[in-house]
Amino acid sequence: MQARQARIETVLAAVLPVADIAPVRLHQAMRYAVLGGGKRVRPLLAYAAGETVEADMDQVDFAAAAVELIHAYSLVHDDLPCMDDDVLRRGKPTVHVQFDQATALLVGDSLQSLAFETIAQMPPTALPEAQRRMVALLARASGSRGMAGGQAVDLESLGRNLTLEQLEFMHGHKTGALIRAAVLLGAGCGRGFGSATSAALERFSHQIGLAFQVVDDVLDATETSATLGKTAGKDAKLNKPTYVSVLGAVPARRFAADLLADALAALEPLGAVGGRLSQLGRYIVERKF
Repeated sequence: MQARQARIETVLAAVLPVADIAPVRLHQAMRYAVLGGGKRVRPLLAYAAGETVEADMDQVDFAAAAVELIHAYSLVHDDLPCMDDDVLRRGKPTVHVQFDQATALLVGDSLQSLAFETIAQMPPTALPEAQRRMVALLARASGSRGMAGGQAVDLESLGRNLTLEQLEFMHGHKTGALIRAAVLLGAGCGRGFGSATSAALERFSHQIGLAFQVVDDVLDATETSATLGKTAGKDAKLNKPTYVSVLGAVPARRFAADLLADALAALEPLGAVGGRLSQLGRYIVERKF
């Protein structure tokens, strides 16, 4: 993990515009939003999925950076006053607090477009058809049928009591879609693979995407802001439906464990090459912050 985290940090630093070219304030804010923080779970998943299909890691760099840029943009916009109105992210002031709201809006816009530019700039050894599929995959995962759509449902659900099925629909889009994209983008950088591998990666990414959100909900309810690096207890304060509010903290933890077990079972047909994804799945569910 440490090696891959260091690698993606270097890649992101190279992909982002340098801070001293115009417009300087925007470029400074983009680098502030992306660099020097976060667990880089999505890039880690992309690298691990790439390993399962013997992908060239120089290719996976582009996919991993693209998915992290989308994630970073989503955090910048989520923290805005018109969304979750938060002041702390990754242990430091949110972008709109450190800079201003207009700059934060432009940072999100710019990071989103940079993500697709990054995939388009993959080395020419990448198959054009594979790049086309990657662009379509990331676009769908980011838009109204993915992350943005899930955020819309989240905003509409404030103060409402959702069923477990409704909650899974919301988070399957808001959180799960981009995690699925990370896995499939990483795998898309490798040699062709059959339907069994495709089904294994699909099932794993779906279940681990839900598990990620379940654990996030538990941590928000049980940990401190200092531990999390972001405002704790925010979900309850905003009266958001969560896995903790629907199930309770202990049952939610058990549910995450069940999702992990199903995700790991999905990888069994891959054998040893799925080992890194299995380790990351365990890390996602068993993490403390």
